[in-house]
Amino acid sequence: MASMPYCPSPSQAVVDLAAIVHNLGQVREQAGGRQVMFAVKGDGYGHGASQCALEAQRTNAADWFAVANVAEGQKLIAAGITRPILKLSPALPHDLDAAATSGMRLTVTDDTNIAATGRSARRLARTVKVHIGVDTGMGRIGLPAGELLRLADLVDREPNLELEGVFTHLPLADTPDGEDFTTHQIEDFLAAVERTATSRGPIAQVHVANSGAVLGHDLGATTMVRTGIAAYGYDPNPSLQRANLRPALAWRSWVSFVKQVAPGTNIGYGRTWTAERSTTIATIPVGYADGFPRLLSNRGVVLLGGRRCPVVGRVCMDQIMVDAGPHAGTKVGDEAVLIGSQAGETITADDMATAAETISYEITSGLTARVDRYWINASQ
Repeated sequence: MASMPYCPSPSQAVVDLAAIVHNLGQVREQAGGRQVMFAVKGDGYGHGASQCALEAQRTNAADWFAVANVAEGQKLIAAGITRPILKLSPALPHDLDAAATSGMRLTVTDDTNIAATGRSARRLARTVKVHIGVDTGMGRIGLPAGELLRLADLVDREPNLELEGVFTHLPLADTPDGEDFTTHQIEDFLAAVERTATSRGPIAQVHVANSGAVLGHDLGATTMVRTGIAAYGYDPNPSLQRANLRPALAWRSWVSFVKQVAPGTNIGYGRTWTAERSTTIATIPVGYADGFPRLLSNRGVVLLGGRRCPVVGRVCMDQIMVDAGPHAGTKVGDEAVLIGSQAGETITADDMATAAETISYEITSGLTARVDRYWINASQ
């Protein structure tokens, strides 16, 4: 029996790996000699974690990698990543053995987590390198900076744990009116690190800076920065554009159906849009199951023939409808650009995020597995 030919998805995301390397270079310039940790969690913010990480490793664009869970780290290792990988939050108890076996660096945050990680490492006869996560105002993980010395002492007492790093996270680093709060966070954190170093010796890796802090704050006596969204080409505060960043991902599809409609014609679920004139409606086979936000119903835009055409009616699970205009020559098979450029016009993830009342991070990481990924401009 003949094999069935593969049919690609009706939409595709194309990731420019040279743009990833360029953006990491911009971060490294801002980092002032500090090492660069590249956050590739969430499948590289939708860009493909393994492909982006491997390119960053091949080109020496990143020194470390960061993931959100153990499975993400294991996939990087299986793909050939040999540089250090940090899991940015404590491992769940049932994941600890797999995490300790993998060799990735683990985050510890409190007495219970340190003890559990130590027990797992002893049972497996492994030395596990850990980073203490400190809470200086994010309120997500970790104890206050005043607890750092005590937690470091607990780690030092565990024979199979090695304290390699300490870090905190900055919730307002991308907000101009958060400058004072962020400065206080960094000062509070570094004072705790200094007290700890005076008592038990220096800690090799000290890191506070996310993309917003790398681009806009004095990072003091830290040794490493962590970049996520900037590496993919976006400033966390789109109004500032503090570096020469190049969006790495383009998303495109093709028109699947075209029809002319008369004034008064309703479009889509709920009949929420009504044609005010005779016009051309183009249907594009993407929807919220692909990651095109439903909030873009009657708000989003798509590029057709180099023109910005509005999304009309509600975004469906698998399709959107676009008003191509009364005199459009749009036909089935024409390219539709959802993110990217066409004939001199551009739509960015920031543009889409603004219309959907969210952030670029959610737009790119929200692209589902149904969207085929392609990677271009890899180094040789």
